Amino acid sequence: MNITTKGRYALRVMLELAVHSGEGCVSLKTIAEKNNISMKYLESIVSELKKGNLLESTRGKEGGYTLNRSAGDYSVGEILRCVEDNLAPVSCISAGNVNCAHAGECMTVPMWKELDSITNAYLDSITLEDLLTGNKWKG
Repeated sequence: MNITTKGRYALRVMLELAVHSGEGCVSLKTIAEKNNISMKYLESIVSELKKGNLLESTRGKEGGYTLNRSAGDYSVGEILRCVEDNLAPVSCISAGNVNCAHAGECMTVPMWKELDSITNAYLDSITLEDLLTGNKWKG
């Protein structure tokens, strides 16, 4: 598994919106400048997040983006799966399904499927709120 810049930036966008939750809309320009992300790249990421129903947009002078749920209701896994093609550890597995002509005789498939399951469960156990507070990792 390799999380691309798209996945990492999607998390940054969602965290930025979570930080400003309840303060109104956050403009793409603000997010782009604060996180040093190009507007064009950011627009494509936000488009996918919006299509995945993870945020809302408002047009106009005071427009921008907001979360449509509380930070604790978003999992990192949900966000990454919205923008990444595949989070599986190998290319022959996608969303828990095996897509390989040799799967029947491949002795490694069960291991890869289990690793995929463990990875997704871990990412699903972390929320935006966990990332904001850091409490999950404090001893």
